Amino acid sequence: MSEHPLREDIFKILSVLASRDDLSQRGLSSHLGISLGKTNYMLKSLAHKGLVKIKNFTAGSRKINKVKYILTKEGLDEQLKLTYLFLRIKEGEYLELKREYEKNIDLVGSAQGDRPENEAPRVYPAGKILSEGPILNLGPESKEQRME
Repeated sequence: MSEHPLREDIFKILSVLASRDDLSQRGLSSHLGISLGKTNYMLKSLAHKGLVKIKNFTAGSRKINKVKYILTKEGLDEQLKLTYLFLRIKEGEYLELKREYEKNIDLVGSAQGDRPENEAPRVYPAGKILSEGPILNLGPESKEQRME
């Protein structure tokens, strides 16, 4: 998603408005972690494109102006398109990481040498790869090694 930062922000705003139309601009800004100015600019732009409807529901001229941001049908369609786009991007990233992981597993296996080809190394949640072969210490030297 970092390849399309503006689209990502639009996606986030549309997603939040799809589930919560009770947020003010300030609340939306805070919820998304973007500036109030950027939120204001993007909401006006989305309203101009017909993706968001800005509804003023204050009765009387002396009351505080209350505004509601409502996702339109076109806004929902755009949110679905962006969801599909970002899922495709994430799938591509996943496949690239998987190829890199498999390449690294092959390198570890060939470095250990004595593991059978069909035996995969054991991988634990911390990302450490353990196998039956010798352990390679790639970290800083231990006290015993420094003393020798």
